[in-house]
Parts: sequence; C-alpha cells; structure tokens
Amino acid sequence: MHDVWALMTGNRVLDITLAHWLLAMITLFATVVAQRITLTTFDRMARRLAARTKTQLDDVLLTAAERPASMLVLIIGLMLTVHLLQPPADVFPLVALIDQAARIMAILIGIWFLWRLIAGLTSYFTARAEETDSPLDNQLVPFIAKTLKIFLIMTAVLVVAQNMGYSISGLLASLGIGGIAVAMAAKDTISNIFGSIMILIDRPFTIGDWIKTSEFEGVVEEIGFRSTRIRTFERTLVNVPNSSLANMVIDNIDARSERRIKMRIGLTYDTSASQMQAAIDGIEQILRNHPGVDQGYKLVKFDEFDESSLSIFLYYFSASKVWEEYLQVRQEVNLQIMMLLEGMGLSFAFPTRTLHIETEAAASERPRAPIR
Repeated sequence: MHDVWALMTGNRVLDITLAHWLLAMITLFATVVAQRITLTTFDRMARRLAARTKTQLDDVLLTAAERPASMLVLIIGLMLTVHLLQPPADVFPLVALIDQAARIMAILIGIWFLWRLIAGLTSYFTARAEETDSPLDNQLVPFIAKTLKIFLIMTAVLVVAQNMGYSISGLLASLGIGGIAVAMAAKDTISNIFGSIMILIDRPFTIGDWIKTSEFEGVVEEIGFRSTRIRTFERTLVNVPNSSLANMVIDNIDARSERRIKMRIGLTYDTSASQMQAAIDGIEQILRNHPGVDQGYKLVKFDEFDESSLSIFLYYFSASKVWEEYLQVRQEVNLQIMMLLEGMGLSFAFPTRTLHIETEAAASERPRAPIR
C-alpha cells in the first residue's frame, strides 16, 4: 500500500501527481452524487410540506430553490476538484480563474433563484387574485413582478461587473446624472405611473364601476399605467391621466349597496286631517309590502304646508343598486300610490293662483272718504 501511494505521488501527468488526479476524480464523483441527493431531498421536502401545510408558499420556495441548489453543489464540487488538482500557477493560473468564475456563478445562481422565486410568487398571487371580485389585483401582480425582475437584472449586472474587476462607481454616477435628466424629461409619465400605483393600491373604483367627479361622469372601461378610460353616458370616451385622477374627489356610484329614492307628494288643501293620516298609512303599507324596497330605513311624513299643496315627504331605498331595477321599483311604487289616492278620492295639487276681481258696481257702492 505504501509502495502504491509512493508510486502515485511520484509520477506526474501534466505536471500533476496521480494522487491529486485520484482525489479530484473522487471529489467530482461525490459532487455528482451530492447533486442527485440534493434534488431528491428537495423533492421529498416539498411533498412533506405540501401534505402538512395548507399554504403553497413553502412549495413555491422549495421549487424555486431546487435547481439553483443543485447547480450550486456542482459549482462547489468543481471548485474543490480544481483546488485538489493544484495545477502549477506559473504555467496556467487555473485556481485563480476558477475562484473568480465560481464567485460569479454563485452570484448568477442567487439571481436565478430569486428570478424563479418571483415567477413562482407571481403565479401564486395571480391565482389568488383571480379568486377575488376585483380585477385590479390581476393588474397589480404582474406590474410588481415586472418591476422586481427589472430591478433584479440591474442589480445582477452591477454585482457581476464589480466582481469582474470593473469599477461601478463611475457607472453609478453616470446613471445618477442620466436618471435625473430622464426624470426631468419624463416627469409627467412618472407621475402617471405613481398615480396608477396609488389607484391600484387604494382601489377607489374597479373596471365597470360608475364614477362621478366634478369634471366627468361615466363607467370605467380600462385602467392603464398612464391613464384611465371612462365611457361617458353620451358614449364618448374620456382618457384621464392617472396623476390627475389620483388627486380628484371620486364619487363611486356603484359602491353603494342600495339606491336612494327621495320625493314629495302634494295633495290639495281640501284634504281633511283623517284623509291625510289614511293616505300616509296607505303609502307606508305600500312601501312595507313591496319586495323591491329596502326595509332598513324609510320615511313617510306630512311635513309642510306649501303655498298650493299639503306636502308628504317620502324617503326610502331600493333593494337593488342596478339602475333599471331601481327605476322599475320607483315606477311600481308611484303607480300604487296613484291608485291609493284615486281610491280615496284625493287629488294631487299643482301650483294655482286665485285672483279676486272687483266689479264696477261694487266699487261704486264702496263708501268714499270725505274730501276736505
């Protein structure tokens, strides 16, 4: 055994002893085995966690780390193999080159892991966003994913350049000056992008909502990164910059749970107090029995003596916020009130004016004041 080891340490191939070649081959074989073990271990861990936990985030993490981890094991094994060979540095500086290449590959593997993790999280949160009623989640998830990937690529380029021996301070300074120039030139575009982000986060409205501002009113058709498209009720299309829209006071009509109905009914002055009370009771009964009227809050009150009518104030809500259904409820209630008042013999009042005209005979019979 001693003679074999002496033979292996004494003989050289490419100026490297046979013992170092043997150790390198054993290390390389162990690296391949370790790589397979790593893949198998990650697969078993993913299955166990999937069976134990309800969330899929751990599965996403393990799936993203599986191939980068096996590649990292291979890189480490190759680096150890080269170090065990100990090639002469004066002939070919292989160790220094492998060390630098291993650092760069480790950085790229880390970037690859983060890229796969972002992709997995994007798929996970996209599936979760499709389960919600709001379509804004479907736009927010890919927007954040693209932003993170762009930032990841820029970081990778800078870190790799620095590890290759390039000075990135000048590049960062150039990027800073260029970024200021670009920011000044694209100020409106950047403000619109931030406005779209605020709209996506705050969710003042969603696609299909009827919104109203001091400048326009209509239905939201599309929410873009620069502007939002509003279809007005005149069927025109309004493109509103998101920076302006984010600073507007927005009344989301469709955000309400029901629609309000507020009106007055005027009866003539020949209506008696008992008839007025019967009319109020009858209208309350109509509202109470109608299936389209929300029973949470309603008012029927005789509140004013107007100039030409006795005013009954009605205040109630339709159970549906859909405009057509709301109008149908309002129409049915109005018709039932008309039939109620007609059956009671009551009349709706309208603006009237009574003129008293004196005849010439009556004027002559009026006593005159004595002339002094």
